[in-house]
This record gives sequence, C-alpha cells and structure tokens, in this order.
Amino acid sequence: MSWAIIQQSLPLFAKGFVLTLKLATLGIIGAIIVGLICSLIYYFKLPILTPIVTIYTEVARNTPLLIQLFFLYYAFPILGWRLTASQCGIIGLIFLGGSYMAAGFTGGFDGITKSQIEAGQAIGFTRWQLARYVILPQGLALSVPALAANVIFLIKETSIFTVIAIPELTNTALDLIGMYYHTNEYLFVLVIAYAIILIPLSLILTYLERRVRYGTFGH
Repeated sequence: MSWAIIQQSLPLFAKGFVLTLKLATLGIIGAIIVGLICSLIYYFKLPILTPIVTIYTEVARNTPLLIQLFFLYYAFPILGWRLTASQCGIIGLIFLGGSYMAAGFTGGFDGITKSQIEAGQAIGFTRWQLARYVILPQGLALSVPALAANVIFLIKETSIFTVIAIPELTNTALDLIGMYYHTNEYLFVLVIAYAIILIPLSLILTYLERRVRYGTFGH
C-alpha cells in the first residue's frame, strides 16, 4: 500500500465523488416524485392510469439497471433521441428508483387506518384535500423506513454508471487501475469514498426514522 499513490489519485477521486453525489441527488429526487405520484394513483385506483403504473413498476423492478442504461444510451439514438451519458444515468436512476419508491409510499399509505379516511370523507374532503391533509402527512411518516433503504440502494446503484463511461467513483477507480495497476490503493480510496457518503447518510436517516416513529403519526 503506497500512500503517495493514494495522495496523487485524490483529485480525480474528488471529481468522481462530486459527480456521484450530483447524479445520485438528482436521481433520488426524481425517483421520490415519480414514486409519490404512482403511489397516489394506486391508492385512489384511478382508471386508465392504474394499469399504466402497474406495467411501469413491474418493468422497472424486474429489469436490471444495467439493461435500462444500455437501452437509454444505445437504443434511444437510433430512435432519434440522443442523450448524454449523465442524462441517461439520471433517467435510469429515476426509472428504477421510482418503482421502489412507489412501493415504499404505497406501504405507508396502506398503513393509514380506515377511520382516518372515513373521517375526512365525512367532513366533505375532496380527493385532493384527503390526500393533502390526511394521507400524505401520515403516509409519509410511515414510509420513512422504506424510503431510507431505497435512498441507500440508489446511491450504491450509481456504481453501474461505469458501463456508459460516466466518470463517477467506480469508473474513476477502474480507469486508474487499468492505467497504473495499483489495485489495492485505488480500491481502498473507492471504499473510503463510498463510506464517507453512505455512513453519515445512514446515521441521519436512522435518526430521522426514530424521530418519525415516535412522532404524531409514526408507529
């Protein structure tokens, strides 16, 4: 293990670190939005939209991110839609993550007691008001554990981006290993970089989960 080699590689890993965080953040935010919309469509059993959402979630969860990225990166240009590698990565993360987020939100919404829904209907709430004042506040609190697990999962999935040459952390490590053959040093930095992202985030999400669990709506 050469610390000099590790030190020389840090600027490149720093760029990969920032890019990984950027892509993961955009992908996770998009996945949460998609998942929330899909779960509300499921919850209210909206005609036409519910079968479409079902097909989407089944396709997204039962195909690997690797295949999804290949399709976005290589098949879309044939259809006339040319995307950058980073755009493909973000869209792929949203496509995959949205289906998992939808399952997490759906589980939280299903945990709301029927008496809460009936009480909202009894005072004349519309579907939108019911979603805003009853379902979302309680369902989001109950969904936190599943959402936290999905966030960690999606960050780790960014390592797949290396297949379309996005210079994130894993791609940076593989490129350096291929050029200089210092496998131990570069893998060591890679592990530390992911630990710097995931360990603090895991602690924060665990703390949030505990706060919500003992909050007004948590269990």
